[in-house]
Amino acid sequence: MMRLLFVLGLACSVCAETPVESSLEARFQLDLHVSDSAVAALLPAGFTLNVATQGPAKDCNLRAVFIDRVTINGPDGKPSGKGSNRLIYLAVPVKDPSGMNSQLVIGGLSEDAADAPGPFGVYLPASTHKMQRSTSSGAGPIVDAQDWDFAAATGERIGMQIRYERGVANKANPADVRFYSGKNPSFYQISRQEQVLDILRNATTNPPDRVKDFSFTAGGGSYAKLFDGTEKLLSWDNILWIHRSVLTP
Repeated sequence: MMRLLFVLGLACSVCAETPVESSLEARFQLDLHVSDSAVAALLPAGFTLNVATQGPAKDCNLRAVFIDRVTINGPDGKPSGKGSNRLIYLAVPVKDPSGMNSQLVIGGLSEDAADAPGPFGVYLPASTHKMQRSTSSGAGPIVDAQDWDFAAATGERIGMQIRYERGVANKANPADVRFYSGKNPSFYQISRQEQVLDILRNATTNPPDRVKDFSFTAGGGSYAKLFDGTEKLLSWDNILWIHRSVLTP
């Protein structure tokens, strides 16, 4: 009987989740260490930093994620909004008030003005935006290049230019990740996702360095305290594809 109740409880928990959208995306993630005090000032009550002490994410307290949302579909399978978008968001690895490992989205710049302030209430419309991704293949290794430059009218800017040798990537098992709003911490989305990850350069695990050229700029406006010139780059992560189903509890 108890087993039956447990199974029914799980079923009810699943039923309680409301599908929002699904998407197929290509991402590039930069793990950084920025001013601890600047990050701490953005944490809502009950949230604590969850900084890894070992492994590829060691010392990371902020992530800048460059996202080409190739397709965006609603629960009915039809395109949602414009059906595609480009954005860059900033997320902090945290433990939520229950102690669960989560991500706190504290900022972002969106190509699609209709996507701002977005579900987390923190996206800014990019008044200028440029994104180019390219792949070159010939006698040698495959080389990819990405060029991002997004800026808001209020001065916030994030940009990245990178050229790297593509490697053989690992596919992770599907996982659920909670993404909380840095503006309204009672709101979160569940991202049910699977992805293929290729770590190109890492300060801790020291894989073969396949980054050929790289530059990163960020700051201005509300981002000035996070990017004050003391930030350190820790990991360069090429996420060739990620498939996400977004749900709300």
